[in-house]
Amino acid sequence: MLLEVFNGIQTKKDYLAVVGLGYVGLPIAVAFAEKVKTLGFDINQEKIAICKKGIDPTQEIGDEKIQSSTLEFTTDPARLQAAKMIIVAVPTPINGDKTPNLSPVVYASQIVGKNLSKGSIVVFESTVYPGVTEDICIPILETESGLRCGRDFKVGYSPERINPGDKVHRLDNIIKIVSGIDEETLEEIAAIYELIIHASVYKAPSIKVAEAAKLSENAQRDINIAFMNELAMAFDRMGINTKDVIDAMNTKWNALGFYPGLVGGHCIGIDPYYFIYQAEVLGYHSEIIAAGRKVNDGMATFIAHNVIKKMIQAGKNVNKSNIYVMGVSFKENCPDMRNSKAVDICKQLAGYGITVKVVDPVVDKTEYKRELNQELVEIKDISNADCLIFLVGHQQFKDIAVTDIERMFKQKNNQSKHVIIDIKNVIEQKKLEEEVYSYWSL
Repeated sequence: MLLEVFNGIQTKKDYLAVVGLGYVGLPIAVAFAEKVKTLGFDINQEKIAICKKGIDPTQEIGDEKIQSSTLEFTTDPARLQAAKMIIVAVPTPINGDKTPNLSPVVYASQIVGKNLSKGSIVVFESTVYPGVTEDICIPILETESGLRCGRDFKVGYSPERINPGDKVHRLDNIIKIVSGIDEETLEEIAAIYELIIHASVYKAPSIKVAEAAKLSENAQRDINIAFMNELAMAFDRMGINTKDVIDAMNTKWNALGFYPGLVGGHCIGIDPYYFIYQAEVLGYHSEIIAAGRKVNDGMATFIAHNVIKKMIQAGKNVNKSNIYVMGVSFKENCPDMRNSKAVDICKQLAGYGITVKVVDPVVDKTEYKRELNQELVEIKDISNADCLIFLVGHQQFKDIAVTDIERMFKQKNNQSKHVIIDIKNVIEQKKLEEEVYSYWSL
């Protein structure tokens, strides 16, 4: 097998390009730039300008790596013509009715198609339902380029598995699934990814299998978290601490180690809807996956109601209380606010006329202000609090000592207790004085 595309890229005769420099695309582009000539393309001029200044807007790889990288940043789509392999890593969100929003991947396919060179390979990493790559993306590439897939260019699919904020499971040590429209393409794609993947590369038998694998692994995690959330809601009514139950349960060798919580972000809170949609189109109604989504989507309302309930029980005038929400990104130690259920809770509380101040040392201040139209509060500036609501387990929150928490609250009076809502079990409850604090967690 000649592996012409691989050889051209490996010898730096040809470029590799990454379209979409977000939490997935930027780490991939920087990794490839260490090995081969690489273009990083994005339509967002502000993002490209930031990257050119040596700043990592995702906080996934760090400013130092951006500054030392040979990655060539561009907003000029014509530069894609020099690439023999183009990786598409744009987001695939959902619409308001929970149906797939394929607009970003469709637009990216149009841009790539207009600038596709003969003999190139296009690999999609964006999460889609089975069939999108072959039934939607390939026809767009053919129409825009005037070329024919299989003869003039090839296509593959390799689902992204990057876990934002995870410093252990990184791009290079996560097994990479790859697929292609034929055996030759599969081998080319596998060889190219093996340049940067230290873990093994898994060759899926078809593009649809690779597409389905991504949806399945995230739907499985979504269902497991939904089960824990359902337990938490039931145990709350039973007066049982869910964490105590999980600690006991996890002593068994085959316990799965899942915890209840808010499920947001661009993967687990989104991908199951792609599966549900396509299954419905083909006449199958999802039972378990749809039920898991319903449970997890309802957790923001459950928590918001309990905030109000616990404050009233603690003797607080909710509308006049000083409430701080600790964390609004979709997960700990990650600046990403996409589909954040913590943001949903803030909006629900605002809907009751409750004013909250938000503390998050990780998220981008400009993005936050654009989303919620208010300024973030620094941890050091928290004072005279009636209630602290820990929604995200950022390390900076875990480092807060109980003595520091005491200074954050108003001076204690006999009429009410200080309220701590601790969704991620950031604070050790046993260290809090029961007569001073009203503590609640999932």
